[in-house]
Amino acid sequence: MGIAEASGFPVDRGEPPWAKAHPGITQDEGAQEAAQKAYGDWEERLRLVAADSDQASDALEPGGTWNAYVRAIAGFMSGVGPEAISAADYLAYDDASTGRNWHLPLGYGTLVAASLPSSTTLRLATPAERVDLTADGVAVTTRAGIVRAGAAILTVSTAVLADDAIRLPSGVDPWREAAAALPLGRNEKVFLEIGREAAFGPDSHAYGNLHDPRAAAYSIRPNGWPVIEAFLGGDGARIVEEEGPAAGFAYVSAELASLFGTDVASAIRPLAATCWSRMASIGGAYSCALPGRSGARAQLARPFEDRLFFAGEATHPFDFTTAHGAHDSGQRAADEAMAALRDRHGLGLRGPLAATAT
Repeated sequence: MGIAEASGFPVDRGEPPWAKAHPGITQDEGAQEAAQKAYGDWEERLRLVAADSDQASDALEPGGTWNAYVRAIAGFMSGVGPEAISAADYLAYDDASTGRNWHLPLGYGTLVAASLPSSTTLRLATPAERVDLTADGVAVTTRAGIVRAGAAILTVSTAVLADDAIRLPSGVDPWREAAAALPLGRNEKVFLEIGREAAFGPDSHAYGNLHDPRAAAYSIRPNGWPVIEAFLGGDGARIVEEEGPAAGFAYVSAELASLFGTDVASAIRPLAATCWSRMASIGGAYSCALPGRSGARAQLARPFEDRLFFAGEATHPFDFTTAHGAHDSGQRAADEAMAALRDRHGLGLRGPLAATAT
């Protein structure tokens, strides 16, 4: 928020889209209330599970009517089904949440790009291939050559780190193991262009089949734009990952037709889609600790030999899965690196810091 306001970016502090149901849908309010209550009950049972098996699926009601809805919401939150979720990890995030979901009409990515210091030497499409320790720091090998620095901060995803995509010094295996305990879930977004705006009300929301774990959440005409954003998580995002964006477009188009009527098919057309799971430089969405492995976040955040420092959403103890958690972890890692350099060289710092990311 501070960065946005200092940069002159307007912030919408209104209710999130999912708080404003689309007026064109006849809703079964009783079913919605029952589904939401089932999700709340599941969250409460997680506290008992966290002290026992730590497997979030153990908190599901056996044969529960709304288990598919719980799975869908868990998929939005964590990118995986309850079987692969640490209850303790899930609760750490939930307990720290403010419940606010403000957004930037000009775009979050636009803010990030506009906020880089002018002095930053930024090289895109220049993946790091290996990192070696040197007598006075590190040597980072990239396609464009070798960067030598006093320290390196790794901000790559846990999928990249666990997959050995970057060759790291011997002794880093415990960090790779921690990354493997924090795998990336599946979350994708599919965007549709609205060709006939009268078909959809602005700044509203819709949710798919309450009994389908693949159901999408729809943000309709955000900021009045002629766009529908479909958010797929867990089982729903698997459609895009395994079958590709075309299958994602087909799925959400069919679900929208079931919600609004078949005549909306002529009012929407594919616009764009993410495919994070298929991108080798990312490999998924955000991290989720496996049952019994919530402590892996602290393990991954430890410095290595006062040369390598680790940042990224997965290293945050409770604001993981968020951009602000990633931001704060970067500040933490930078402070650690600066302190290590001061200890190594006294008060005077020599050589740059190398921030590496694929």
